[in-house]
Amino acid sequence: MALTKLVSVGSLKKGSYVVLEGAACIVQDTQTSRPGKHGHAKTRLVAVGIIDSKKRDVVMPGHDQVEVPIIEKKNAQVLSVQGDMANVMDMGSYETFDLKIPEELKAQASPGVAVLYWEILNDRVMKQVKKE
Repeated sequence: MALTKLVSVGSLKKGSYVVLEGAACIVQDTQTSRPGKHGHAKTRLVAVGIIDSKKRDVVMPGHDQVEVPIIEKKNAQVLSVQGDMANVMDMGSYETFDLKIPEELKAQASPGVAVLYWEILNDRVMKQVKKE
């Protein structure tokens, strides 16, 4: 299964996802300059990494293609919690693995609760605790 797809830089908007420097990022700002006499329009992207929260700033021709991560949203059940890591079981495949618990979900993540996680570029990120 493909982890990314190609889209034109000029079609990206604020809130879009993009792969920059090998990391999945969310676009915070885009600016497109007018083409010069013999040049092409340039697009400036400011994006923040979904996993590492690092800010990335790139300028590229607006007609260039960039990779966009294909995000799979899946459900899992928390089996145990150790510090800021949770051992969870995927509800579909019954695979068990560890997920880092984001700061804002630490109070709600406890054994037995269902969580939503995203699979992005072979990384897994816990996004929310589901309410029963």
